[in-house]
Order: sequence, then C-alpha cells, then structure tokens
Amino acid sequence: MAHQLPIETEVKLRIPSTESLRPLLTALGFAPMEPMQAEESVLWDRDGELISKGSALRLRRYGGRSLLTWKGPQTPDPALKIRPEIQTIISDPAAMEGILTALGYAPVFRMSKRRATFQRDGLEACLDETPFGSYLELEGDPQSIRLAMEHLGLDASHIEPRSYAALFQAHGLA
Repeated sequence: MAHQLPIETEVKLRIPSTESLRPLLTALGFAPMEPMQAEESVLWDRDGELISKGSALRLRRYGGRSLLTWKGPQTPDPALKIRPEIQTIISDPAAMEGILTALGYAPVFRMSKRRATFQRDGLEACLDETPFGSYLELEGDPQSIRLAMEHLGLDASHIEPRSYAALFQAHGLA
C-alpha cells in the first residue's frame, strides 16, 4: 500500500505591516506561538534535480529549533499553494548539513527574515518581515484560510503567488 504524503495548503498575502495585523489576529482568536524572531533558511539541491521537479529541500533555523523540510510539486490552484510536504525536527543541523553534502546536495540559496507565529483551531498564521515588505501566511484547510482572509479584510488582490526564494531573487537579494 502506498504511503499518503501530508499535504500543505497555504496562501501568502502582502500586508502593510506585521504590527497592523497582530491585533486583528488576536481578536480573531489566534494565540501567539512564537514571538517575532530571526529565521534562517537554506535551500539545498543536487545539480538542479529538485528545482527541475518543482520540489524543494530546506534546512530552517527558527524558534530555537532546526527543521528539515521537503516540498513536492504544487497542485495548480488560482489562489492557494497546495503541495506535499514532509518536515522533521533536526537535533544537529551541522550533522544534517554533512549528510546532505555526502549525498551530493549543496546549498543553493540562503535567506533571512523575521517571523512570528500564531495558531487557531488547525489554522496557522505567520507574520513575516522581509527586506522587501511584510507578509502574512495562512496555512490550514482551504475554507478556514478563505474565512480568515475575509475576517482580516484581505482579498485575492493581496495574494503573493511567488515563493520567498523567488521574491529574494526578484529583489536582487540572492
């Protein structure tokens, strides 16, 4: 029997500032999980193998933890990013970098941003501050995402379809 991969469903929205959204999230019942702090991410690839398949392998440091994440190709959707995702906590990121290197992977892109996370009934909200603007990511089931957008006064005109890696590159920060 084939293993069913977990599916991530999210949307990234351009916002004027993270501070303007924080009280709205709280009023909607989102509980703070991690305060605003630095997040460092490194994307790894092996001769373009992953990017050519629409996949990504990321080693992230955030909130005192390190996470290794594989993201598969996206399912077409006009608003949401829907893709398989497998993620695990890494206790020794230097050892993980050694394993990735031994397997022929190399760091291909590094990015830094600041992030705060909030949660409500299976819906996660991330407020992100980048060198090129502020963003809100909502992750959960599609209906919960759409309702949260509506309650926050955000519509499809706020959606940013590009990944952070693409945005960093577009702003000459790659």
